[in-house]
Amino acid sequence: MTRSLDAAHAAAHAADPLAALRAATATRHAALDSGLPIGAPDASLDDYTAHLALLRAWLGPLHAWLAGFADGPAFDHGAWLGLIETDLAEAGVPVHGARDTLTDAWPAGASPAYRWGVHYVIEGSQLGGAVLYGRLRARLAPHRLRYLKGDAGGPGPRWRAFMQALRANVRTPAEIADACAGACAAFDRILELRADPHSEIV
Repeated sequence: MTRSLDAAHAAAHAADPLAALRAATATRHAALDSGLPIGAPDASLDDYTAHLALLRAWLGPLHAWLAGFADGPAFDHGAWLGLIETDLAEAGVPVHGARDTLTDAWPAGASPAYRWGVHYVIEGSQLGGAVLYGRLRARLAPHRLRYLKGDAGGPGPRWRAFMQALRANVRTPAEIADACAGACAAFDRILELRADPHSEIV
C-alpha cells in the first residue's frame, strides 16, 4: 500500500508543477520560516527593517538578473523593491541600489523553466504579507508597512494568475525538474544571506 501511495504522489508531482515545487522546497521553506524574527509575536520595527534588508539583498540582484531575459516568465518585481526602499527610508535605514554584482551568481543561460522556479519563490514570498500586516500594523504604527500591505486586493489575484501561467509553461518532466532546481536555488540564496553575519545586508 505504501508503495502504491508513493507512486501516486510521484505521479501527481510529475503532472502538476506546483505540487512538485512544493515538495522540492518544503524543507527549505520550513527552515526559512522557522528562523524569521518578523514572524515572532513580539516582532519589533528593528525586526521588520532587518527583514526588509534581507529581502532587498536577495531580491535586488534576482530582479536585475531576471530582467536580462527576453523570454519566459514576465512577472515584474520592481514595484516590490520600491516599497522595500520606501519602508526602509521611513525607518531611517540608508537607501542604496541593489548589489547588481551578485547577478553573476545566477546562470546567464538559465532556461525559462528554471526561471519559472525562481519566480515561484519570489511570488510565494508575498502570500504571508497580509497576515503579518494584520498582526503588526498597530504594534509598529505610525510606520505604514507598505511592503507587507501590498496591493489593495491582496496577493491572491496575482498568485492565481501566476499559478495558471506556471502550469501553462512548465509541463514536461524535464521542465518541472528544471523549475524545481531554480526554486531550490532561490531558497538557498536567501537562507545563505540570512545565515551569513558578514553579508552586509543593510
